[in-house]
Amino acid sequence: MLKLKINNNLLECGTDEAGRGCLAGPVTAAAVILPNDFQHPFLTDSKQLSEKKRLELRAIIEKEAICYSVVHIMMDEIDKINILNASILGMHRAIAGLSTPPEFIAVDGNKFKPFNDTPFECVVKGDGKYLHIAAASILAKTYRDEFMFEIHEKFPQYNWKKNKGYPTKEHREAIREIGSSIFHRKSFKLLPDPTLLDL
Repeated sequence: MLKLKINNNLLECGTDEAGRGCLAGPVTAAAVILPNDFQHPFLTDSKQLSEKKRLELRAIIEKEAICYSVVHIMMDEIDKINILNASILGMHRAIAGLSTPPEFIAVDGNKFKPFNDTPFECVVKGDGKYLHIAAASILAKTYRDEFMFEIHEKFPQYNWKKNKGYPTKEHREAIREIGSSIFHRKSFKLLPDPTLLDL
């Protein structure tokens, strides 16, 4: 089982994001503070779990967490400030949205900017090491997937309900045939360089 948190004596949140590598849709960030007696044998990095398991765990996290917050950073903001800054901004907004301010922040990955004066630590692959980061990864992933299901209804030709906006061959073929949509990130390379294609 994953460790609960980095500092056992502090009120500590875990934070993570989902959707950094997508061509369409928001980048979604979450922050979670779990109680000190929280444990769950199957809670781990959201990418290692089935959609059904993620949704089961989301219900448990939302019921048992001291508090949690989920934020979408939309495409126009991503295009203005770039995806790394948008990911960090999303985590900042999620942390700011917690009803109880954390005393320490555990961040998935290796890049972050100070949030107020709250101490933090970046943990590479933290969603596979700490329960609160794993919980944040599940909330970020499931809320983002829901958003992609909703916009799929408006633009089914991109099949976002399946690819969630990631650059699959099918997604890129649809962009090539019909162009981009209002939900695509204009600052991203939506199609590969034609000189690199096998024609």
